[in-house]
Amino acid sequence: MPALYLHLALLIGSAIAIYFSCELFVNGVEWVGRKLAVGQKATGSILAAFGTALPESVVTLVAVAFGANAATKALGVGAALGGPLALATIGYATVGIVLLAKRQNLAKTPENCRCFRHLARDQGWFLTLFAAKITLGLIAFVWKPWLGLVFLGAYALYVRKEMTGDAAADEGETEALTFAPTSPVPGTGIALFQTLLALAVIFIASRLFVSQLEALGPALGLPPQLLALLLSPIATELPETMNAIIWVRQGKYRLALANISGAMMIQTTIPTAFALFWTPWLLDAPLILAAGVTAMAVAIMFVAFGRGVVSRRLLAAMGFLYLVFVALLLVLHLG
Repeated sequence: MPALYLHLALLIGSAIAIYFSCELFVNGVEWVGRKLAVGQKATGSILAAFGTALPESVVTLVAVAFGANAATKALGVGAALGGPLALATIGYATVGIVLLAKRQNLAKTPENCRCFRHLARDQGWFLTLFAAKITLGLIAFVWKPWLGLVFLGAYALYVRKEMTGDAAADEGETEALTFAPTSPVPGTGIALFQTLLALAVIFIASRLFVSQLEALGPALGLPPQLLALLLSPIATELPETMNAIIWVRQGKYRLALANISGAMMIQTTIPTAFALFWTPWLLDAPLILAAGVTAMAVAIMFVAFGRGVVSRRLLAAMGFLYLVFVALLLVLHLG
């Protein structure tokens, strides 16, 4: 019993550390984006998304490339699908719930409509790549690993598009850099140092959070497969979720949505490429179910963003799709 309380304490402590590190990270990365003159949209979809998704991508790489057994490699494959599922459901739901809590609407301003059309295009890119990656998971052929290069190239094209596209108007003022509170325009070096330091703490705290979750699973009687498919994706996407909470709290919900969209693009390309390089990339029934729910969630957001009908209630309702996934998984496989 003392060990259980220790795991719970470390779990809560690591979550708190992730939140405050994300506070430092989003503050620092906004200043880095300003220094690079890439605009808030690219700051959220590229700089912030790459930073917070990097730890999960490294974990996938280590699992599939250096895993000692098939079970470890299977966890890497699961992470390549679990991440997009968590972002498309819980990530968007977090934005909606915080907007509801703040009683803030998604006003249909020209700038918002422009942002939503841009996000619809991102969802279209995601659906195309996601459909390709799931199709590859259903068939086996010799030269499949080489297609990992296609996914890396697709992400490179996405980055180029985001960095060279028209910059949207900023949402509010950028808060003073935490590490230089008295400087109206901090230096690039101190902004980059704060961002990288926060990212390092996020990485360490995230690994601690996941390890405590894995330790609590058996203690609570959760089967390993249930833990891997249901709880681990939520844990690994915690930094993106925290970023969304912080940015929406600051009134920068377009930045929060761009961060989720950008993280989804990373999760459907880079980890997939790693898995294609070092595993057969053949999906079993639970993973196919996860893929189906993910595609459904993204298709809903694609239509909503494209037609400009996205609302805080719709965003919040995306979380129900994760509950649908849980229910189907329990009934069909673990019931």
